[in-house]
Amino acid sequence: MANLFWTQKGKKTLNLVSTPFKSEQEFEEFIFEHEEILQDIFIIKRQVRGGKKPGIPDMIGIDSDGNVCIIEMKNAAVDEKIFSQILAYAIWATKNPDSLKNLWYELDDKPDVEFTGVNYEVRILVIAPDIDPDTLSFLSSIQYKVDFIEIKRWSNKKDSFLLVNYLEQKEDKKTQTVRGIEVYDKAFYDRYRNKKSVIDFFDFIKEIEKLLKSEGIKLEKKFNKHYCGFKYGFFNVFSISWTGTKSFGFRVRMKENDLKKFILRGIEMNYDRGQGTYKITQGETHAKKFLPIIRYAMAMKVED
Repeated sequence: MANLFWTQKGKKTLNLVSTPFKSEQEFEEFIFEHEEILQDIFIIKRQVRGGKKPGIPDMIGIDSDGNVCIIEMKNAAVDEKIFSQILAYAIWATKNPDSLKNLWYELDDKPDVEFTGVNYEVRILVIAPDIDPDTLSFLSSIQYKVDFIEIKRWSNKKDSFLLVNYLEQKEDKKTQTVRGIEVYDKAFYDRYRNKKSVIDFFDFIKEIEKLLKSEGIKLEKKFNKHYCGFKYGFFNVFSISWTGTKSFGFRVRMKENDLKKFILRGIEMNYDRGQGTYKITQGETHAKKFLPIIRYAMAMKVED
C-alpha cells in the first residue's frame, strides 16, 4: 500500500491515511461537487436515461470545445472490459442529438460554451482509482476520444488530498490510429471565425506570451477549438477564449468575490458558472492589465 507524506517547512511531517471512497455514489457525488477536477468540462446532467439504451451513464457534460462528454465512474479497478459499456453510451450520444439538445436547453445555468447539438463530437471519460495500463492499447482501434483518469484520495482529519493522474497512451509506431487529430492553427480558426479577428487573436496571444516571459511566469500554451489555454500542469490558469465569430476575451476560473478585488477600468467583464470573461478590444486592451489576475490565479494553482 502506498503512503502519502505531507511535509511543510518548520512543521511536523504528516502521514496521510489512504481513504478510498465508500461507494460509487459517494465517488460520483464528490466529483460532481468538485467539478474543477474535470478541468474544462461542465456537467449538465447526472444519471441520464436515454430512451431504450441499456444502462445509465453516470454523468453527461459539455466541454469548452462543445464536445458531448460521457463520464463513466467506477469505484474499482478498470480494465479493457469497460469498452463495451462506454461504447454503448457513446453510440447512443452520437445517434440522439435531440435528447442532448433537450438536456442543454433545460439547463438553467448554462456555461459560456457554444453548443448547437449539430456536428458535435463525443468524448468519453473513465474515472476510477486504478486503471490497467494495458487498457490504453485499445484506444487506437476506436473512433472516439477517451480519457482515462485515476483518482486516489488520502485524508487528514477534515482535509482530503487527491492524486489525479491523466493516463496517456504510449505512441506505437506499428499502430495507426483511426482518428484524425485536429490541428488548431490559424487556418482552422479562419474556417469558423472572422479572419481579421483571427489575426487579432493571435497577436494578443503573442502579447501575452511576451508578458509572461518578461515576468518569468512559465506556463504551457495549448490551442483548443474555442480557446488558447495557458496551463500549469493540466489546469488552465487562464485562457484567451472566443466569445463569438469576431470577439474574444481573457477568461479565468475564479470566485466572483476574488475577481472583484481587481479593478480593470474600462474593460467589460461577464461572470458565468465560476468563470470571469473580460472583453478584449485589440489595440485598446493590453495584456499587462491582466497581470495581477494572472499572478493571483497562478498562486491558486500552485497552492492547489
